[in-house]
Amino acid sequence: MSDILKEVAAQEYGKFEVNFSRKSVVKAANPLPKPFSITLTNLDLLSGRFPVTYLYFYRRPKLGNFNAFVEALKSSLAQILSYYYPFSGQIVQNPKTSEPEIICDNNGALVIEANLNTPLKNLDFYNLNETLQEKIVSVQPDFPLQIQVTEFTCGGISIAFTFDHALGDASSFGKFIASWCEIAQNKPLSCLPDHSRHLCARSPPKYQPSLDQTFIKCTMEEIQNMQMNRISLKRLYHINASSINMLQRLASVNGTKRTKIEAFSAYVWRIMIGTIDQSHKKCKMGWLVDGRERMGRGKNSMSNYIGNVLSLAFAEASIQELKEASLSDTGNIVHEAISKVSNEAHFLDLIDWIESHRPGLMLAKAVLGQDGPALVVSSGQRFPVTEVDFGFGSPLLGTVYTSIEGVGVGYMNQRPSANGDGSWTVSAILWPELAAALKDDPIFQPMTASHLQL
Repeated sequence: MSDILKEVAAQEYGKFEVNFSRKSVVKAANPLPKPFSITLTNLDLLSGRFPVTYLYFYRRPKLGNFNAFVEALKSSLAQILSYYYPFSGQIVQNPKTSEPEIICDNNGALVIEANLNTPLKNLDFYNLNETLQEKIVSVQPDFPLQIQVTEFTCGGISIAFTFDHALGDASSFGKFIASWCEIAQNKPLSCLPDHSRHLCARSPPKYQPSLDQTFIKCTMEEIQNMQMNRISLKRLYHINASSINMLQRLASVNGTKRTKIEAFSAYVWRIMIGTIDQSHKKCKMGWLVDGRERMGRGKNSMSNYIGNVLSLAFAEASIQELKEASLSDTGNIVHEAISKVSNEAHFLDLIDWIESHRPGLMLAKAVLGQDGPALVVSSGQRFPVTEVDFGFGSPLLGTVYTSIEGVGVGYMNQRPSANGDGSWTVSAILWPELAAALKDDPIFQPMTASHLQL
């Protein structure tokens, strides 16, 4: 293709119009006898109330058309909401506690139907700022759960599931989506959700003072007006399995094996330091850690617990130290930081720290943009991707997306590729210099339609 044709193609790429054809409210088929409220736990108050979106793309269904697909989706949604009744409720401010609570009143989930005047293969799967916002993903704040189903001219379909973070975390949402697929395929539920929200503080509460250095009490207004630190570029990458395995080998030396996410984090951290303003002498990396396996033991297993059970681990290092370190040295720093919070004692302390600072919302200082240059990595290795089949076939792509314009901290989220070959899909929200560095990196491949075999 000539340079002129490439320029014209680039100008047209991503230029498409969306037509929102219908909105429906789907209620639970078998609602509870009467409404009641669920008080959020301390760890729910750490969620930040951010909307979180899981996005899947599918080929044209072999059987039926778009309308049949949507009607089948809504029918099975009504059934699964009977099990996940908080997801069909409302989140309101309790006037006595000044904290949000879930009203389980079967208000319903919002389903938005739309169509785009372009085939799937013409989407820019790399630059998500242009592709998704208010087109394939739209957010209505009155519904804690909303689903947008979009049809493309090729017959392909995208489904965007958007949740209020007060409903739960990635583990909760993954269980919900997987259970919904089981109902859609007339399979028995493999998970009966636990809505007990039983994570309570000790009396009296006690915690390590170091938590004061990591977390802070904040208001919803402060969250909405956080320092964005120029972090607003939303990008999607493909990473080959061979690259992931190579990084793990390089990070694992002297008989010490590092996990793939630890090795990946070490690699990213070394790229990150070259993109930070020279006025900063140190920088941080963080990791989301799920506490279910740490707190649920034996009969008290929390594998089906619906709610938030997340903490953040952070490591700080001097930029000079990271420049001189090997990948395995950096991997050691990563491993040590994650290990410090991967235990029951940390989560009990964190619950007590929040108890001591209520009422209100809590966040990590870094997430609010108050802790210098930082990047948070989240592993979604167990999140369903190929399994998200509503009876019409498995997806071409599954990823996570944020609809907020910018955040105070860089963020990367890893998912298994829908290819099922061990490769990864990594979604990110970045500052310009880091996005530029990754675009030139041999391991981070900007996502394209060819990666999806379109």
